[in-house]
Amino acid sequence: MKNKTSFLPQEGQARPSRCPDNSAFKQQKLPAWKPQLTIATVLSSFFLTGVFCLSVGVCLILSANSVREIQIDYSDKCSDCSKLRENSSNWNKECHCSVNFTLKEDILGDVFIYYGLQNFYQNHRRYVISRSDAQLLGRNVNIQKSYCAPFTTYRNGTPMAPCGAIANSMFNDTIDLFYDLNSSVIQVPLLKTGNSWWTDKNVKFRNPKSYNLSSAFAGTARPPYWQKPVYLLDEEDERNNGYINDDFIIWMRVSAFATFRNLYRRVSRIRQFADGLPAGNYTFHISYNFPVTKFKGRKHVILSTVVWSGGSNPFLGIAYVVSGTAATLTGFVITAIHLKLRKKKTYFQK
Repeated sequence: MKNKTSFLPQEGQARPSRCPDNSAFKQQKLPAWKPQLTIATVLSSFFLTGVFCLSVGVCLILSANSVREIQIDYSDKCSDCSKLRENSSNWNKECHCSVNFTLKEDILGDVFIYYGLQNFYQNHRRYVISRSDAQLLGRNVNIQKSYCAPFTTYRNGTPMAPCGAIANSMFNDTIDLFYDLNSSVIQVPLLKTGNSWWTDKNVKFRNPKSYNLSSAFAGTARPPYWQKPVYLLDEEDERNNGYINDDFIIWMRVSAFATFRNLYRRVSRIRQFADGLPAGNYTFHISYNFPVTKFKGRKHVILSTVVWSGGSNPFLGIAYVVSGTAATLTGFVITAIHLKLRKKKTYFQK
């Protein structure tokens, strides 16, 4: 058994120092700035913050109000097609409807077309995770181990591409815009690519590597609610097919609220539409495929412009105004308390 005293320092040996090194950092001698919280600095901070937030908020609200926007609800105007789509056995039958509207003034600049859904909840946790990110990167994975169930395989074992509830419920109405010019109907040219983020097309979504896209998806089948396989989403542009299809990418970016809108198309600024949409009569031709009656939903098509602050959403401006108002009111309350206490102090000193 070792002697306990062997661990103690012997006579003549220096005890190890537990003091930190004599450096500016360890001795806490680094130069530092410590604000002096006087009444002048506190009040000036609150009032300057309030003025700044109010100024920014007012600018954002004015900017959002300057956006030109037209929203058309076509749920009731396409009621016949809606009734047809409620019967799942009619999935292969086409149904078209038209919605007329008039622009009283020109819409200048870039014009964006959105589709909007109301009462469609994408924020349910089971719905949000119902996807396979590895599959969407073009990898050969076993989707049975993913969260795509029950939209993974068919009864015969054929895997779905893409799998999951998000992909299966993809919005698939087709919307075309026509312009009535001197009793002649002109189709407005719309851009279906370039609407998604660069990171989506190059990082988050990729097609399987193959000499032919149809062979890359051989052995797979479309989701149950789809009318086309994933490699034929855009029959006019083969570069806009598969997992890198713009419409598919935008739909896979789920919304946090039950009422939302997604970018559908951009107006191509050529010919009569070089400056935007001229005033006149227009018609939306809609191929109705997406049923909404079962969840008591509504469908909209929106024409909108953008400004330096974005679209017509005033939420950010309102948030700045509320924050600025709160900071300013807090400054006035502190000022009142300070003046009241100072009067009491002067009274007792007398």
